[in-house]
Amino acid sequence: MIFGAIVAAGIGSRMNIGSVPKQFMLLGNKPIIIHTIEKFILCGRIDYIYIGVNRDWTVYMNDLLEKYKIDREKIFVVEGGDTRNDTIINIISAAEKEFGEDDSHVIVTHDAVRPFVTLKVIEENIDSALKYGACDTAAPAVDTIVEAKDGVRVSDIPNRKYLYQGQTPQSFNMMKLKRIYKSLSEEEKAVLTDACKIFLFGNEPVYLVEGESSNIKITTVGDYKIAQAMVNEEDIKLNKI
Repeated sequence: MIFGAIVAAGIGSRMNIGSVPKQFMLLGNKPIIIHTIEKFILCGRIDYIYIGVNRDWTVYMNDLLEKYKIDREKIFVVEGGDTRNDTIINIISAAEKEFGEDDSHVIVTHDAVRPFVTLKVIEENIDSALKYGACDTAAPAVDTIVEAKDGVRVSDIPNRKYLYQGQTPQSFNMMKLKRIYKSLSEEEKAVLTDACKIFLFGNEPVYLVEGESSNIKITTVGDYKIAQAMVNEEDIKLNKI
């Protein structure tokens, strides 16, 4: 089976402009997370979609699904964890409890606040995860990346040719992801920044899926304003059709 895993357990502390976590803020005429869920629903290859949210917002999430008439037949809301990877592991546990363990299960993990992901990118993630076991969506770096280890002085300027800007989805063979994660030490888990690094710690290859510049993550107020403009532009195009 192929499972979508929308990670939505954060509280959006860097946004700080609304009374709800950023994934629940309105983007156009509906919340950011509803846009994201709808993109995953469009992919007919995904059997079920799991949404991992903070325990205090599970009822709210379920209410949103009803309000925006999202078909609940293939969607589950589960309690998220303290970290992104904890939320993914919680989703894996819920999926395996419902559908059993299977070496062929694939999980497509995605940030709730990346509502402009395309069907093409989701499909290519599925293909790559099935073929290789792990993949990461990334776009070539367009700006020079400057390293400053002490936060004050430039320590290195890596060759941009070999650098990519990470996005999501990140997709995996589900059992392999769980197995490697459980093998890590607490020190290794503490420095994880995303799920792909789990595979790197396990000396397993992670393959690239080409990302898109429109697949932005809404993290700051500036991102939110850009996203609003993008949604407005989409509405104008639809009205002209």
